[in-house]
Amino acid sequence: EGVMTYDEYVDAELDSEVVIEAYVQAKQSWWEDKATLYTQDKEGAYFIYNAACSEEDYDKLVPGTKIKVTGYTAEWSGEVEITDATFEIEDGEYVGEALDVTDLLGKDELIDHQNEYVSFKGMTVEASQLEGEDVAFHYNYDGFGRHGDGLSFNLSYIGETYTFNDESYFLSTDSDG
Repeated sequence: EGVMTYDEYVDAELDSEVVIEAYVQAKQSWWEDKATLYTQDKEGAYFIYNAACSEEDYDKLVPGTKIKVTGYTAEWSGEVEITDATFEIEDGEYVGEALDVTDLLGKDELIDHQNEYVSFKGMTVEASQLEGEDVAFHYNYDGFGRHGDGLSFNLSYIGETYTFNDESYFLSTDSDG
């Protein structure tokens, strides 16, 4: 009852209350009884930031778990998310398949797949410069990180080069991501 469609969620004003049903795709973190989750349904994806969550419930949130979330829309660095949320686990299961968004690189429509499980195909690794050396990747955005920090690398597709940042350190240690 009162559950929004994905389009209604997208059209919601910032700082307004939203109620959605979605399926956990990955867990980012649990800290001080708050969970951060990547979720989606067949229409789109939702980033749930710091939802009230016991450690016991967090352990139940495996990929595919259906949840009903009530919270408020917010934006941080261009990312729309649901904050100040609570959730309840419901019956149902869904794990999305990666959507190939390679052809959306460099286009405004790519943002429509924010937080969604996506893939990029047919790309070529391009060297980056780090202290005068060609490298395939480097840790941290500036190259001065270490294993466990984010990974930055360049990939090219149809004559354009794009910089990717793999922020897998955001994902919990029990994640495949």
